[in-house]
Amino acid sequence: MENQKNLLFLLATLFMTVVLQAQKSDFNRQDSLRGTINEERSWWDVLHYDITVKPDFNKKTTKGKNIITYKVVEDSHGDYMQIDLQEPLHIDSIVTDDAKKLRFSREGNAWHVQNKISAGKKEGKITVYFNGTPREAVRAPWDGGWSFSKDSLDRPLMTVTCQGLGASIWYPNKDHQSDEPDNGATLTMIVPNELTGVANGRLKEKREHNDGTTSYTWEVKSPINNYNLIPYIGHYVNFKETYAGLKGDLDLDYWVLDYNLKRAKSYLPNEVHNMLDSFEYWFGPYPFYEDGFKLVDVDHTGMEHQSAVAYGNHYKPGYRGRDGSGTGIGLLWDFIVIHESGHEWFGNNITTKDLADMYIHEGFTNYSETLFIESMYGADAANDYNWGIRRGIRNDRPIIPEYGVNAQGSGDMYTKGSNMIHTIRHSINNDQLFRNILTGLNRVFYHQTVTSNQVHDYISKKAGFDYSAVFHQYLKTTQIPEIVLFADAKNNRMYFKYDNCEEGFNLPLSLVGKHTHLKIFPTTEWQSVEVSNDQYVLFSAPRIEKMYYLTPKVLNSLKE
Repeated sequence: MENQKNLLFLLATLFMTVVLQAQKSDFNRQDSLRGTINEERSWWDVLHYDITVKPDFNKKTTKGKNIITYKVVEDSHGDYMQIDLQEPLHIDSIVTDDAKKLRFSREGNAWHVQNKISAGKKEGKITVYFNGTPREAVRAPWDGGWSFSKDSLDRPLMTVTCQGLGASIWYPNKDHQSDEPDNGATLTMIVPNELTGVANGRLKEKREHNDGTTSYTWEVKSPINNYNLIPYIGHYVNFKETYAGLKGDLDLDYWVLDYNLKRAKSYLPNEVHNMLDSFEYWFGPYPFYEDGFKLVDVDHTGMEHQSAVAYGNHYKPGYRGRDGSGTGIGLLWDFIVIHESGHEWFGNNITTKDLADMYIHEGFTNYSETLFIESMYGADAANDYNWGIRRGIRNDRPIIPEYGVNAQGSGDMYTKGSNMIHTIRHSINNDQLFRNILTGLNRVFYHQTVTSNQVHDYISKKAGFDYSAVFHQYLKTTQIPEIVLFADAKNNRMYFKYDNCEEGFNLPLSLVGKHTHLKIFPTTEWQSVEVSNDQYVLFSAPRIEKMYYLTPKVLNSLKE
């Protein structure tokens, strides 16, 4: 009998091992090297990147260097540091600040650099030289790499998109979201004289060379995500203005292709001013006054590159003429200006340490669209829009995937994430408090990298209710909770409970009418509350659905 128990135990253990291996079968060592702070990454912290790149448009090749300044943060560590650069690019050589050449070996996209640090050294610097034919983006920005495209006059237009795929697709760095260069970065582009190079922050230097090229050096003072450091190269011209913001005058720059100058001047400033009016109200001051704000013309749709937002929305409202909500409200404003600029607060100011928590970037920024609509067109329009974008939710897989392997969860992180935030906002039922939570997040986590748990804990603490079960339900499962209702009109009672959800799901519902309101605390067990005749309307399915991402289910009897 004992042997049978042991055999059953071994079989059960073997079965669970196979299941777990199957669940992780999509991940390999390369994923771990990229997504984990291992022993070759943990002992040093990036202080500054100084990148130089020289692209060849005709050959579709690049060469350059990155001077990486770092701080030693662990007294005891090994003699190797991991530098990331993705194939087919190649590292030529690596040199220390005292001109010593370092040995290195390649393991896929990770380069193991032998860099023995003398005892007591607190800072160091290495220069990484690279070259090759980089990956080319096929459908930017949805895939990543260099775009060697042409403008409408058949002239060179170059840039990079690399969120998720990683900045190591085009320059060598420590490619992990948790480590931003604390002291900012510089980016120098060496381009033919007829072209202009634009990048993050402010133009520090323009220098003409004898070989028919010009170098443009841009500097960003703030910490910045690796994937946000981006070159833009084309026939750009500039116009500028200032915005009277919460922290004083904010410099606004518009770098547009020369033939777009007239319509850009008549269209973009109004869109940008409306955006800043709304977002500084809801989120607090624009996070990068020292680096300014700019929009840059691109031939893809757009990206949230910090202080240099990529704009490709054809100078018209909607998302290239479309409305994701199906309500028509999305055709009243420029989607790319609003959404990609919203990332300056959620994604660029507040950055997640692990890609698995990417919903903090996309869910909150998607919700910024709803808040912008409320600022411009009122609460009813905002509720309609947020409800309308649910049609894009697939519930195919959880929003938060596995940590430590650079995994990205379901695309539902956008619209489902937004609807979850809308749900919590209505649950709190105090817009001043909700606004204080949003501005508080951007103040407390200013220029920081965070985990989703830090954000969730902050929201719960400030709201005065533990929403952890709510976050778990919407982010880690694909079930949409049902709110089950039964009206006992004879006894003036409303019965309610949650179904199709995790056992601990406990979202409070604030039900608000013109002349009455009610707050209930449903669980997965039946509860009831006494209601007056004018309060029954609060439980109508359409009202609940507009405010909460729930499926109302009305019963005719408690026995159903």
